[in-house]
Amino acid sequence: MTSPITIQFNDALSKINVQDWRHLNSSNNPFAEYHFFNALETSQSVSINKGWQAHHLVARSQAQCIAIMPMYLKNHSWGEYVFDWDWADAFERYNLNYYPKLVAAIPFTPVESNKILSSSLQVSDLFSTLIEHCEQHNINSWHILFNEQIQTSLPEDVYQRNTVQFHWFNRDYNSIDDFMNTFTSRKRRATRKERLSIAKQGLSVRRLNGHEITEQEIEFFYLTYQITYLKRGHQPHLNKQFFTQIISSMPDNILLIIASDQEKDVACALFFHDDSQLYGRYWGATQYYNNLHFELCYYQGIEFCIEHNLSRFNPGTQGEHKIQRGFEPVLTYSYHWIMHPSFKQAIKDFCQQERTHMLTYQAQCRELLPFKQLDE
Repeated sequence: MTSPITIQFNDALSKINVQDWRHLNSSNNPFAEYHFFNALETSQSVSINKGWQAHHLVARSQAQCIAIMPMYLKNHSWGEYVFDWDWADAFERYNLNYYPKLVAAIPFTPVESNKILSSSLQVSDLFSTLIEHCEQHNINSWHILFNEQIQTSLPEDVYQRNTVQFHWFNRDYNSIDDFMNTFTSRKRRATRKERLSIAKQGLSVRRLNGHEITEQEIEFFYLTYQITYLKRGHQPHLNKQFFTQIISSMPDNILLIIASDQEKDVACALFFHDDSQLYGRYWGATQYYNNLHFELCYYQGIEFCIEHNLSRFNPGTQGEHKIQRGFEPVLTYSYHWIMHPSFKQAIKDFCQQERTHMLTYQAQCRELLPFKQLDE
């Protein structure tokens, strides 16, 4: 007879046993690390005051923890990258509440991963539990963002959404020149011209792993990080304490690339990595230099992947300019449930139409890749 499973929702990461988390986490993904979520909460970058109320799911069987899924109750849609503002606007037009909603996500981090830590349960095993919990507590929807694709059939009222990101794949390249030799001659010349322009502007570039990053370099990085957001009229999501904490607690997963002009630091890009992938996350500069963003955020990352035999480079969301630099369009997957019966069919139709559009868009993007011939 199968032992009953009990579900608990926790309003702070500190209420979850660290050893349970580490025992259940079989992923090498740095964003699944306890240290990452702990830095978000202890720095108050993620908190009820920021509209991210921790609501972490913990499943137990015979008092043993068998699953953890980091989740948040939210009253806005910032920092998610699977955009549902139109859904919220539609609810508002009918004087209905779209929020609060329950979100399983890595805050401010649109990286695909299995959002449940478990060896015995799958995300889909919790659909009915999440629906019941939302119905009992007047939570208007749940959303599982950037999850691995669920291969089994979905329930009638759970909808899949797709977005397109652009990733680089390492096909056993020996060098970045080896990679660029797969380009058409015109694209190859353009790419090499971009890279040569960095030296012609008198810029130098250095790479630092987490152990090598000094307090002064953290200060410079955070300055440029703030500038990037302020230029767009937004306040930064993450504070300096968060970055100081992850660089200290996760140094083996951190790469900082800094560009200097006459030995004065002028721009930088922060990456995470594990033993198979590189993840581009944050970029900023104190002044503009031609092509510097492409060098720090893309070409340096590609070189790092080749040198360290990493198989994939996820440079972040959006950006069709990545296509001509060899980043290939890939689908991401998210899953959604809406409580209000009048909106179920409309949102289901929207998700299906959006998927058709995304598949067409992905195919169109593939036609624009710079390769002479792309191995399927």
